[in-house]
Formats: sequence, structure tokens, C-alpha cells
Amino acid sequence: MPGKLSLIALESAAHIGDRVNRILSEWRGGENFLTPVECPRFSSGEGKCVIHESVRDRDVYILLDVCNTSLTYRMGDGLNRMSPDDHYQDLKRVIAACNGNADRITVIMPFLYEGRQHRKTMRESLDCAVMLRELEMMGVHSILTFDAHDPRMQNVVPLMGLENVSPALQFTQALLTEYENLTTDSAHMMFIAPDEGATERVVFLATLFGVNIGMFYKRRDYTRIVNGSNPVIAHDFCGSSVAGMDVIVVDDMIASGGSMLDTARQLKEMGAKRVFIFSTFGLFTSGLEKFDRAYENGGFDRIFTTNLIYQSPELKERPWYFSVNMDRYIAALIDTINRGETIQELIRPAGRIREMLELYRQGG
Repeated sequence: MPGKLSLIALESAAHIGDRVNRILSEWRGGENFLTPVECPRFSSGEGKCVIHESVRDRDVYILLDVCNTSLTYRMGDGLNRMSPDDHYQDLKRVIAACNGNADRITVIMPFLYEGRQHRKTMRESLDCAVMLRELEMMGVHSILTFDAHDPRMQNVVPLMGLENVSPALQFTQALLTEYENLTTDSAHMMFIAPDEGATERVVFLATLFGVNIGMFYKRRDYTRIVNGSNPVIAHDFCGSSVAGMDVIVVDDMIASGGSMLDTARQLKEMGAKRVFIFSTFGLFTSGLEKFDRAYENGGFDRIFTTNLIYQSPELKERPWYFSVNMDRYIAALIDTINRGETIQELIRPAGRIREMLELYRQGG
């Protein structure tokens, strides 16, 4: 059996760490599992990690959010905003500070660091693969991530566990709880992939719902490169008519949001009744104003993203936004792994989704 459970939440994930700890404490008789840790920095920008309790022979779970851009640190006479690179360096400092004494180390990294840089198309780095090999070398036993941009990254470290967790259950629950007037059959509902990379997610949900899918593909200008990739010329649709239907667009992330809003706009123009958007990670890197305008113009009806990464207070106040809470799911994953039980049903919760749909269709 693994050692006593120890939860380390870096500053980037401090709030979610507190919530997960409270849930675990409720389940396990009031015990506190949070291990205090800090990563101070020198004025030069260099840093270190200090763990304030022993983790010897502990089953350690390290929680971080590489997308938390709200944090800063002082460097010289100015402030630097923490980037994903900074958060990843702090993770390695925490692992190093464990001094090889932990019984087992599991990293919970909801947004897989550099997961979008998952393949080579020219002379370029493979940052995600390098990260995985580095953590394996440092003694990490396994990594829990959510809705990886390309789950084939598991092939990089076949001897280290890389579990890719689907939040499909929580999205389904949020939609069915929020909207009581959905007809979940193929005559009234369709799942949409905004590009070819999202097809697997869409097929999984559409199969459980028993509805059809549609897909947009990106026509690109392959004669030039802008910001490291070929620019998108247009989004073309493949699929049957969406007229009068509720459509659900599913993807792993919203970055700037331009492609997602263009997809939603086209679906509305094709006659879709309502357009809902499921996106595991809402980055909103170009601000919220264009989403406000699109919503006011009837371009979409609701955006659902998880609380696995930092959400600004402004985002949570938007009338078009719904935050899908994943705290209990993270706690359940930690609790199950620590007890030495299988997490397969938590990773791909097909059975739970079917039960939920059946209850909804019966008016429950």
C-alpha cells in the first residue's frame, strides 16, 4: 500500500488545493492533508522551493496550474508575470525538495504543459515530450492531466503513468442541470467538432447521447507561416443540416477564441436553434469583449469551461459563462489512487453519463 497521503498545492493552484483538501478531509475523518510549501525568489529572478514538513515515505500529490497568469514575482526593480515556464520550474523545485524520500509522487497538471507543441512539422522543439521525459527522470511515478490536446503524448513515457482524464461527465451534468428543455435525440441535437483534432471528443459524447456529429475543418494558407503556423483562411462544415437543432461544440481549449466564435456564428447562420460550447480550458487570451459582442448579437448561447485553471473574476460574472466545478473529481482521483484502486471509470465515465441521460429523459 502507498504511504500516508500528502497534498502539495503550488501557489498557482492554492485555491483549488484548499477546496480539494477540505473534500478529502470530509471523506477521511477531518484529517488535514495539505503540506505547506513555498517557492521564494531572489531579486535576480532565481528561485528555490522549501517544503515545511517531511514527506518521507508519503504518497505525494503535487497540484499546479501552468496557466495561472495572475501571479507575479519581483525581479530587480520590476514585476514579472509568471508564465507556464515559471510554473513548470517551480514544479521541478518541489520534486527536488522532496529529496527522493517520498514513497510515490503523482503530479496533477490539469493543463498539460506545452501540450499544444506535440508534434514536429519543421525544425522545431518538442517541448511536451521533453517535459515528460524530464519528470520521469526526476522520479515522478505518474501524471494526471485533463483532456490533453493530443493523448498520444502518453507514448513518450510508456513506463510512467500518464492518465488523461475526460471531464465529459461534469459537462453533461452541467448542461442537463442548467437546461430542462433539451431533447436529447438525433432529431433535435448534434455534437460539433470545431476542427479535426476535436473529433475523438465529439464522437465519445455523441455516441453516448445517441446523436449525430458534424465537423468543421480549417482551410489554411500553406504558403506562409504566421506566429509559428499556417494561417486559417476559412472554416468549412462537413455534416447534415443543423437547422432547428441544439448543437454542442466541443473542444479542449478556447485560446483567443476567434475560431470558436467563427464556428458558432456559422452554425447560427445555418439555422441552429441554440449553440452551446464545451471547452475544458477557457484561456481567453485576447480578452472577453469579443465574446460579449458575439453573445449580444446572438452568436452563441452559453460557454461551459472547467475551473481546472485560473478564472478571472470578470469571466465568472459574464452572463454567457458557466463554470464547471471539478474539485470533487480531483479529490475522487486522489482518494482512489491512494487506496490502490482503479481509476478507469473516473477517466472515461461512460456508464455514469448513460445513467444521467436516462434519468434526464425520464424527467428526473
